[in-house]
Amino acid sequence: MAATIRLPGRDQPLVIPAPGWARSYPPPSLRRVYAAAHVAALDADTIDWDSTMRFRDHLWAHGFGVAEAMDTAQRGMGLSWPQARELIARSARYPARGPLACGAGTDQLADGRSYPIPRIIDAYAEQMGFVQSAGADVIVMASRALAASARGPSDYLEVYGSLLRQAERPVILHWLGEAFDPALRGYWGSADFRAAAEVVLELISRFGDKVDGVKLSVLDAGREVALRRRLPAGVRLYTGDDFGYAELIRGDADGHSDALLGAFAAITAPAAAALAALDRGDLAGYDAAMAPTVPLSRLIFEPPTFHYKVGVAFLAWLNGLQPRFAMLAGLQRRRPARHLIRVFELAAAAGALTDPDLAVARMNELLATFAGPARV
Repeated sequence: MAATIRLPGRDQPLVIPAPGWARSYPPPSLRRVYAAAHVAALDADTIDWDSTMRFRDHLWAHGFGVAEAMDTAQRGMGLSWPQARELIARSARYPARGPLACGAGTDQLADGRSYPIPRIIDAYAEQMGFVQSAGADVIVMASRALAASARGPSDYLEVYGSLLRQAERPVILHWLGEAFDPALRGYWGSADFRAAAEVVLELISRFGDKVDGVKLSVLDAGREVALRRRLPAGVRLYTGDDFGYAELIRGDADGHSDALLGAFAAITAPAAAALAALDRGDLAGYDAAMAPTVPLSRLIFEPPTFHYKVGVAFLAWLNGLQPRFAMLAGLQRRRPARHLIRVFELAAAAGALTDPDLAVARMNELLATFAGPARV
């Protein structure tokens, strides 16, 4: 049945039909896809472990691999390395666990300081060793410490080369653009994308058997396709483009991107349905399910892009996957009421509100807390 809600700024009630997605989907056979999962909170300081793990179960049930302890989980924005260790350990031993790849970074090192390269390598190696010991695959996260300390491309090649020599299985290299984290400007030794890409390609040419793929998040589809076409056979391009993922995953005669997206944590059910249609060769069905999610994702990831995690947590709450709309460090307050109202509208249009009655009840609860038109 449809649910109805009155929202500020709309002349007519918004009618939300039940989207009709399946309750679960098998993993896609034609694309490798990971959803970067967020962390549910009880309050600004306390992780809600039950809801956090329930959310991962939800992603696995819809056919996604889980990309754990990434920036979506508030690494560097409320989630410490000790908390990330526990998060990785819990996910790794989850009884119904599906594919799992976990972020290894350098967040033992305080931000805003320069460090010797050997110390950065040691910090990375500690985290990578822990992920490997847990039986998960490794995502080598972009490092604020390395961005602040590297003198040029040679330092990146030294750090990543050392890590790849220690890798037990092929890893995913994480290239996160400055829109997602301003501290990463000039990563790989240059603010010029083409020059930075040459460093990544040089690294892969030296250690290609240790690289499963590159997760690219620069919000530029043209640059992504250009890099994808230059990767050697067997090395994947995992799109992290939360604006252009629909076309990049769909692909064309020249190829396609696989995906590792925070957006999948917000659009789980329609994206799973779209990928199932793609497996059937039903391109019209893929477009019908995936295309309406793009305006929603673009809004969630609008500048300042690094606050996108608010939208992910908001939709998890609306869909009953956590009991509170709360985030570590109180970050749920980083988006204004008008943004959340528009997220709700676009989520309804995308079929991303899987239980419309519950979503309406929770949205009405939130609307009642707004102080008035000035807040909206």
